[in-house]
Amino acid sequence: MNTLSYKTVSANKNTVTKEWVLVNAENQVLGRLASEVAKMLRGKHKPNFTPHVDCGDNVVIINAEKIRLTGKKWDAKQYIRHSGYPGGQSSLTAKELMDRKPTAMVEKAVKGMLPKNKLGAELFRNLYVYEGEEHDQKAQKPKEIKLNTIR
Repeated sequence: MNTLSYKTVSANKNTVTKEWVLVNAENQVLGRLASEVAKMLRGKHKPNFTPHVDCGDNVVIINAEKIRLTGKKWDAKQYIRHSGYPGGQSSLTAKELMDRKPTAMVEKAVKGMLPKNKLGAELFRNLYVYEGEEHDQKAQKPKEIKLNTIR
């Protein structure tokens, strides 16, 4: 068997083909939506995936205010932040965060599933989350993807 015929192909910035993808978050469970979107942002669904390169797609999420949470998470799930000063911890429930900024829940869920380094920050810039049907990326002609059919 000729072992030189099997070359490992490593993608780089010049060889990556990035697409625009549209995901409708209506009636999707938050965690399942976030994990699929994180896979698409990272590029793990592509055959030329390279761990240290941004080879994922640009993802546009619409209807962020219509996501679902299972169980009693609307009241029990806490989003905690700290100002850095003593006694500066404050928290919001999922319902309160949804009332203030509906896109924040989806963004936080996806960001938590990306790498915690410079590459993760770069990948997060490829995510666009909107409440409602309208989005600003119409010129890029994103193709709509049904998350339930991806496997």
